[in-house]
Amino acid sequence: MDCFVIKWTVKKAHEGLLLRDFLRHEKQISRTLLTDIKFKGGKIVVNGKEERVRYEVNVGDQIEVYFPKEQRSETMKPIHLPLTIVYEDDHFLLVNKPPNITTIPSRQELNVSLAQAVLYYYEQHHIPSTIHVVNRLDRDTSGLVLIAKHRYVHDLLSKQQKQKTMKRTYLAFVHGIVEKGKEKINRPIGRKEGSIIEREVREDGQAAVTHYQVLEQWKQYALLALSLETGRTHQIRVHMASLQHPLLGDTLYGGRRDFINRQALHSHTLTFYHPFLEKVLTFKASLPEDMKQLIIK
Repeated sequence: MDCFVIKWTVKKAHEGLLLRDFLRHEKQISRTLLTDIKFKGGKIVVNGKEERVRYEVNVGDQIEVYFPKEQRSETMKPIHLPLTIVYEDDHFLLVNKPPNITTIPSRQELNVSLAQAVLYYYEQHHIPSTIHVVNRLDRDTSGLVLIAKHRYVHDLLSKQQKQKTMKRTYLAFVHGIVEKGKEKINRPIGRKEGSIIEREVREDGQAAVTHYQVLEQWKQYALLALSLETGRTHQIRVHMASLQHPLLGDTLYGGRRDFINRQALHSHTLTFYHPFLEKVLTFKASLPEDMKQLIIK
């Protein structure tokens, strides 16, 4: 099969709804996607018969939505790289990304990215998907990356991100002695003058809020757990540097590479609502070896 099919059984609460309203409002299929289903090779089947969206649904109706075939980019070539898969089902792939690899191809590294490794995995397992990355990580940041296997579920997860019901926790090692306890950083972030990459705390920047807790303190550095209310570029790195506690290895923002050869940042936990299992799931990814070695017993 070269397309995704999702099935629902109509419940009493939805009896009498137009099929269009059932799909748009109850199942959160966007108007654009419904149009694509109609005109780009998809279809909607009720009790084994193809139906139009003005059909009135009844209790017990078996609804099947055939989504259009996913179109892959011709410029993104699959590559064979090992994947550490934390979770997988028909809708999601959750991967523990190693450091030193981009999430999607960049101009500097057109031939090595996590997305291309996932495409190769899809080809080997006959999964008819293209790449729908839900959360990206910087090249040198390790940890959990959530990938949707079809456009519909990507839309649902994007709504969770906007509504801030998807939760992520990061682990980071930072320079210096950090005052113990839980703290909140509320400092706007904007692009640094004269740079296309670097960001900084600035009054005219976008609102940015980071929460952190000190987990362990050593003589020269500390281990923190951090969570974000906003998702600005380099947010954790910029905020910690603004407190004079840059991340170990983060030379862009004042960190040193005495202990580790990249920014010591790891996406550790991810919590989201699975719309098909209808429950909240939480996953964890253990620290990579280069960060584990920073833990002094």
